[in-house]
Amino acid sequence: MMLKRLLFLIFMSMSFFSSAQNNETYLKANTLFLPLAMLNVGVEHGITEHITAQADLFVSPWKSFAGKHAQVYMLGINGRYYFNEAFRKFYVGLDVSAARFDIQKWGYWNDNFYAHKNGEVTPYINSNLYQRGYSFMIGGLAGYQFTLGERWNLDLYLGFGTMQSFYKGYDKISGDRYDTEGDSMGRENNRSGEFLPYKGGLMISYKL
Repeated sequence: MMLKRLLFLIFMSMSFFSSAQNNETYLKANTLFLPLAMLNVGVEHGITEHITAQADLFVSPWKSFAGKHAQVYMLGINGRYYFNEAFRKFYVGLDVSAARFDIQKWGYWNDNFYAHKNGEVTPYINSNLYQRGYSFMIGGLAGYQFTLGERWNLDLYLGFGTMQSFYKGYDKISGDRYDTEGDSMGRENNRSGEFLPYKGGLMISYKL
């Protein structure tokens, strides 16, 4: 009896998704990053009348940008729920992303001497330091898609969530590791966790 009910529920679910499926696909490029020679592209595919899935890639190739390390390679995937219909107007979603980076964090944009967590001051100057490692991100996103034409949309969105990073710090003058003590628990990699906006922009979208 239970098996029959389970098979019935599976059949009904398949029937719903097959009747409500949306096969539209949009190719997307972030207009905010293109002037900086940073690439942010994505593919959004319709699943049902209200649900889509998107995969996106962000690449900042800059080994030096205004004198600072700024290399980032990030890959993400998210699911979106549109309140009106897929690819139209307001939506919310869930996102999971991962990144590899070689950057100078904003907190090092000064000429103070770097101090270890125990307060010991080093001879390394913050503005000469950079961080190399990887991050994992999970969060929510919200946005609005404007219809520009039969095949063109404009997607305004922002993603916010937790970012967990694992990295090592280096001095670009000597090549030394400045964070020789690792993190606060003595592990080789520094670790940091924070809540912040980690993706967003204005994407021009073209329907295939």
